[in-house]
Amino acid sequence: MIKKTWKEFQDCKMLWWVNRSLHLFGWAIVLEHQEDGTITDCYPARVSWRGFPEAVEEAGFVGLTQHLATNARTLVRDAAPPENPTEDSHECENFWPD
Repeated sequence: MIKKTWKEFQDCKMLWWVNRSLHLFGWAIVLEHQEDGTITDCYPARVSWRGFPEAVEEAGFVGLTQHLATNARTLVRDAAPPENPTEDSHECENFWPD
């Protein structure tokens, strides 16, 4: 396990992705910020809205796709069975050049 910050989770658009799913149930993960951007609190909350504006959706998909492209090799390696973590990773070699 590698501990990450809420800022990292937000910056790679994972918070947006999770909240898209939680909105279906009327929930969201809320981050409270100070004026300088420091996150001061994080909590689940009930919400009355569903979804995000189109511009937020577009930025979310672009940002999350960039995160996946940047981290694809690591994600494939991490998803492999523990007994042989790199056995199938060669299948992705043509998709993510060095």
